[in-house]
Amino acid sequence: MESYYGVAAIAVICVLILFLGAMKQKAEVLTTFVLRSFAGVVGICIVNEILKNQGITMAPGVNPVTVLTVGSLGISGFALIYAILFYRLL
Repeated sequence: MESYYGVAAIAVICVLILFLGAMKQKAEVLTTFVLRSFAGVVGICIVNEILKNQGITMAPGVNPVTVLTVGSLGISGFALIYAILFYRLL
């Protein structure tokens, strides 16, 4: 019976080590996503102000969809948001 406890303890320790390794990798992904989202929101606000000064009233807002788009796609997501906006202006 004691050997089962020893095997179970080793298995739990192995799973814990694998879990910690996965969390480290996911933390890097989450950090990258948050930084991209923050930079994207700041970029959207800056470009919206520039468009407002140029007299263009139609600008994308900061909402969960735009934050997720910029956070997951990065600069290409930022360009995609404004490409859709300018396509609608045509």
